[in-house]
Parts: sequence; structure tokens; C-alpha cells
Amino acid sequence: MLIAWTTVADHDDADLLAAEAIARGLAVCVQVHGAVTSHYRWQGAQEQVTEYRLMFKFLPGQQPALEAWLHASHPYETPEWVVVRAEHVGEKYLSWAVANANP
Repeated sequence: MLIAWTTVADHDDADLLAAEAIARGLAVCVQVHGAVTSHYRWQGAQEQVTEYRLMFKFLPGQQPALEAWLHASHPYETPEWVVVRAEHVGEKYLSWAVANANP
């Protein structure tokens, strides 16, 4: 299983992205966390903004389509997209994910 994160500025955008990723079969679960405060540099200026984090859980076969869709649908010019491989996933949860990977 893979886990990925992105952030958006608006809770409605977060809910829309989460729901659409599930409806399209691009992820098995998307959780919306927030609000979080992000500090970063953008175009030479230091920024501090409130954002909502989305955590996507998906299988390796879903990654190419999920990434392509996310980058095409995300409201940011340069969205955060960090993907990590889960070191261990509970057997029952992984079985559920496999069963629900493609609607």
C-alpha cells in the first residue's frame, strides 16, 4: 500500500478532491485533516497559510492514474505530492483495500 499527501487552501476543495478520487477508483481511502498551518517559501517570499491536508491510501497499480488526475485537478500551480510505501499494513485492512481498489 502507498500513502500520499497533498494540501489545499479550502475545505470544500479538499472534500471535492477526496470524493472524486474515491468515485473514480483512484484511491481506496482519502482522509481530510485540518486545519494545519504551513510555512514555506513561494516566489521568494516566506508564507504562512492555513491549509487542509489530504491523505490518500492506494495500491501501487492505482498510482499512475491518481497522480495524473491529482496534478490535473489540483487548484495549486505546484501542489505538494509526497508518496511513501507503507512498511506494514494490517492483513484485514489490506484485504479490504484490495477488494475495493476498483469500483
